[in-house]
Amino acid sequence: MTSMPALLGRLVAVLQAHPICHDVHVVETKAFSPDQFYFKIRTALDGGYRLQVRIYHNQGHTDYAYQVFTDVPLLRWDNKEEFDHIDTFPHHHHDTEGYVHPSPLTGDSIQDIQTVLQAVESFLEEETSRRS
Repeated sequence: MTSMPALLGRLVAVLQAHPICHDVHVVETKAFSPDQFYFKIRTALDGGYRLQVRIYHNQGHTDYAYQVFTDVPLLRWDNKEEFDHIDTFPHHHHDTEGYVHPSPLTGDSIQDIQTVLQAVESFLEEETSRRS
């Protein structure tokens, strides 16, 4: 069984340890029962970008959304069940142009955050190169 304090603590620790993340803070938590909870974490990134992690866990199933944004959403990975034509349904990725693609995420929050952070790191490097 996954508990909110354990999962939240592990995700915050991963974010705090990653060099692209600054000022990690928990924005919201709600525990409905020991096996049903919700939380949201935000961290600042270089270049004025921010990363938000949103997790809703209910009886062994986890809904997630990882989003890079400024004043508008830029990149998002989630498992909302709306794109059943994607090979990795329900897992999918929204790119900066608004297109939806297959996603390597699986719903394992600790593994997925590593994948997201690698992709965000690449995005930030590309943005820095583009601006130079």
